[in-house]
Amino acid sequence: MEILYILIPVAIVLVCVAIGAFFWAVKSDQFEDLERHGHSILFDDDIKSNKACQPPQKNTTLNKDE
Repeated sequence: MEILYILIPVAIVLVCVAIGAFFWAVKSDQFEDLERHGHSILFDDDIKSNKACQPPQKNTTLNKDE
């Protein structure tokens, strides 16, 4: 029963920290654009895969030692 004297204040502090973190995130525009990151995940692979399909470039620099 005495543990409740510790657990209740700890729970209240944790709730206050969570509410504070939520309001900080809202204030600093963390929830401004929720769609962009989802779309960037879908479309990044297409750009990278096109570069991977291209044949490698030949090295056209001339070495003076050769």
